Amino acid sequence: MTKKELARLKELLLKKREDILAEINSIVRENLKSQKEASGDLSGYSYHMADMASDSYERELSLNIATEERKVIYEIDEALKRIKDGKYGVCLSCDKKIPLKRLNALLYAKYCIKCKSKEENTRR
Repeated sequence: MTKKELARLKELLLKKREDILAEINSIVRENLKSQKEASGDLSGYSYHMADMASDSYERELSLNIATEERKVIYEIDEALKRIKDGKYGVCLSCDKKIPLKRLNALLYAKYCIKCKSKEENTRR
């Protein structure tokens, strides 16, 4: 991989990280509002139980999405560390180069397709 390609991939990683952090912050802001503020109902009357359950479900779903996004942030940070250490684009299992096509598809890939498939098959 050329220095130019590496710089481009690093830039994409940083941009993806920034976008995900903005999304997480938005989810957290929306979900930290009180139920009344979120609905616009400031009258002091309680919700119907079904409305409360629906709001609770949506809040939980959003927070689960934020949790999954945090995992992606971790993977991106690990990829940035591998760039710094000169190990980006090398499979952590077999030490072979990860094809550029794969890195373009999954910027933070740490395994070549062959090793990733083996890993997934052993988990089943």
